[in-house]
Amino acid sequence: MRPKKPKATGSGDLFRARLDQIINMKHELVQLAGKVDWDWIDGEIAPLYSENGRPGIATRFMIGLLLLKHIYGLSDEGVCERWVHDPYFQYFTGEEFFQHAFPHERSDLSHWRKRLGDKLELLLAESLRVAHEAGALRSQDLKRVTVDTTVQPKAITFPTDAKLLHAAIKGLNRLARKHGVKLRQSYLRIAKTAAMMAGRYAHAKQFKRHQRQLRILRSRLGRIIRDIRRKIEGQAVLENAFALPLGRASQIRSQQQRQRGWKLYSFHAPEVECIGKGKAAAPYEFGVKASIVTNNRRAPGGLFVLHARALPDNPYDGHTLRDVIDRTETLTGCAIERAYVDKGYRGHDAQNPRRVFISGQKRGVFGVIKRELRRRSAIEPIIGHLKTDGHLGRCYLKGRPGDAANVILSAVGHNFRRVLAWLRALWCLILTTFIAAASDRSSLQSAS
Repeated sequence: MRPKKPKATGSGDLFRARLDQIINMKHELVQLAGKVDWDWIDGEIAPLYSENGRPGIATRFMIGLLLLKHIYGLSDEGVCERWVHDPYFQYFTGEEFFQHAFPHERSDLSHWRKRLGDKLELLLAESLRVAHEAGALRSQDLKRVTVDTTVQPKAITFPTDAKLLHAAIKGLNRLARKHGVKLRQSYLRIAKTAAMMAGRYAHAKQFKRHQRQLRILRSRLGRIIRDIRRKIEGQAVLENAFALPLGRASQIRSQQQRQRGWKLYSFHAPEVECIGKGKAAAPYEFGVKASIVTNNRRAPGGLFVLHARALPDNPYDGHTLRDVIDRTETLTGCAIERAYVDKGYRGHDAQNPRRVFISGQKRGVFGVIKRELRRRSAIEPIIGHLKTDGHLGRCYLKGRPGDAANVILSAVGHNFRRVLAWLRALWCLILTTFIAAASDRSSLQSAS
């Protein structure tokens, strides 16, 4: 059921402290809380609730927690822990009195991320609206954009044959224990030793011994697969439960180094892809490709992320440009006049190809366009901030829905960080102007 709107009492309490009496009401988080349209967000996600059941958690509380998590780069546990002792966090999430204990469960954040799904783009649109209202972003800044792609790495270890085979053996044993399937032999101790020795032999460049350990792991994994299939044969419930894990284990056992086609890089995260971006420090990254769009000209508040989206299946950059531009225009409500991209977008499918300028292009590049094309590389530090200050550098959320949610929320967190910095600078400017005016007045009075 849709959550009930909390009503502010507006009065004091003998045993509780009012937040507006213990915090600085000019703080940037307090100002940001007043600029976010919580009622609009609540109305947009109202269709996600059923008509029956217990009323849900207040929308402002959960959305506020998600925003705070990605603004400050915290984990789910970290934002819940900080909420308890930070009155500004409590005020941002709609509390009226200071709370000494977290009122909900940490897992509610996971449930809300799953519930929101595609609605997360509403938060990105709201961040741009707040930036525009605060004066940090102008309408003219939305007409010329820079588009680029990056890799959002998944929280997995670097995949090697030994690690994957060992993970498959452990995963099948864990699943067999869960469903009460008694294996003839677990091979856990043998697999652990073989995986360890395979890594040591590879480091010592003793590749024949390394291959021998891999053969041990493959043969033991094959025995476990066949043992499980024999014991669950004819049991529909168990066959359904083991279908995907057995398929992954068989893929890991059969795949070879340098083979063409699809490969599995993680037993617990089969959606992970191997993406090469030509970096010297990281020739290959394991995760999902993400598209980022920023304003080309620097707005008063800096560069904002106008659109962010995960691109599963590692598509060619040029084949994604048309859809990215259309989605950006829908999100911002402003037509894009010019888009600037790197050489990875050659052969793109944009609707108006003459309005897309590629790095290194000479024809038709002069004057303002030349200066704006030179600013294309300004998107690179923004991607760096998304990875270091936000959560784009490593995705801990499950599956492809988790990848998509993490990309969007990282962009939302970046935009709100820029808005907070803008509000902080604006307040400092007002304070400095006031102090200067007061000092001038006092000097004039002393002179007279």
